[in-house]
Amino acid sequence: MTNWTNTHVLILGAARQGLALARWLSRHGSNVTLNDSRSADELSSARAALADANVQWVVGGHPLELLDKADVLCLSGGVPLTLPIVQEAIKRGIPLSNDSQIFMEIAPCKTIGITGSAGKTTTTTLVGEMAKKDTEGRRKKTENSHPSSFVGGNIGDPLINYVDEMTADDVAILELSSFQLEQMTISPNISAVLNITPNHLDRHGTMEAYTAAKARILEFQTEKDTAILGRDDKGAWALQNKVKGNLFTFSLHDLEEGLNGAYLHDGLLNLRDGNAYLPLLLREKIQLRGDHNVANVLAAFTIGHAAGFKLDDMLEAVEEFRGVPHRLEFIRELNGVRWYNDSIATAPERAMAAIHAFEEPIVLMLGGRDKNLPWGEIAKLICERVDHLVVFGEAADMIQKTVSAAGGERGVDIHRAETLKEAVALAANVASAGDVVLLSPGGTSYDAFKDFAERGEFFRKWVLELS
Repeated sequence: MTNWTNTHVLILGAARQGLALARWLSRHGSNVTLNDSRSADELSSARAALADANVQWVVGGHPLELLDKADVLCLSGGVPLTLPIVQEAIKRGIPLSNDSQIFMEIAPCKTIGITGSAGKTTTTTLVGEMAKKDTEGRRKKTENSHPSSFVGGNIGDPLINYVDEMTADDVAILELSSFQLEQMTISPNISAVLNITPNHLDRHGTMEAYTAAKARILEFQTEKDTAILGRDDKGAWALQNKVKGNLFTFSLHDLEEGLNGAYLHDGLLNLRDGNAYLPLLLREKIQLRGDHNVANVLAAFTIGHAAGFKLDDMLEAVEEFRGVPHRLEFIRELNGVRWYNDSIATAPERAMAAIHAFEEPIVLMLGGRDKNLPWGEIAKLICERVDHLVVFGEAADMIQKTVSAAGGERGVDIHRAETLKEAVALAANVASAGDVVLLSPGGTSYDAFKDFAERGEFFRKWVLELS
């Protein structure tokens, strides 16, 4: 849909994505109703942000009569399809959409979409840095053209905020979550699925439903488009039958004959495309810790190559890249103990990747709210690799019992805290010089914080206050 004049659009959820979409739609002649279950008082700052936009507000619940005039129902990222008003809209045949879908319907430029259970924010951010260098280089050489790169979607600013100023020479890079993808009926020109491991089962119910949501990033591509699938991940690689255009991949191992993409061989990152072979850079030049981050860099090189970025720009971006806040972020060293913030790890699988990134003795901080995910594998790894475990939050009791049951001869020293602040103090007490204290919770932040970023900010604050 490209003409929104005189349409009636109902938006559920007045968070970042919903507010951006409401502003854009109202500016383009749509009659917008923004609906949120929170009270008027709780939404005062959101309402103030849209004070100059022609938007009708309905708060405190989701009355079904809002659908009576709706031509389209748009969902913000956290709104589940199981909500009664969404189910009723589906029954009535009212189309579902969201800000990323609408952005891609009208974007005049090349679009790159990146999804996965882990690593998508780091990969998206790094591809954005590559694109920035590439477009800056082109701008210097072309007096009349001003190509730009934009990064958004599930991170940063929704790109609908910028679509009106974009041109055909630009590139838009979107991180896309399963929540966004399950409603979408359009795919990016370049679509990457990094991996698919258990996550968000509290929302999707089964791995099959979760995988189907992720796979939609490929579903609406054409033979002119490009798909990138992680070779080392069974879930991602199983989507080969959905690829309609070019297929690239990336791996921490040599690629089989006939496969094109980036791979690691004897400590050197390489890229192969048909008969062309390019050595990229030595692994040791990557500033990020852990094999999972090497995989993210390989994915970024593959995506950048598919997008036509210059090699020098990609290499420069990788060598300068220091990572993203709340993702194995080094906070400080105190009394010989190094503190790391990995608040983004909201699934056990992600916390396992963080544990594997260290060879030092680990004091692990695990907790938050569970997403109905399996904890057996991380419990075994903790028994093998972790010296002290500090559990906190809603899931603390469940995690403690699971790790205790995994047992083993080595045994793990387990400490229980009610809050994250208390967990920081407990971790400081048990850590010794040479240890790493790692916040990699494995659960969401919603039992105590707005999101993982807020949790990470408070963790950083409390760690910096230690003396």
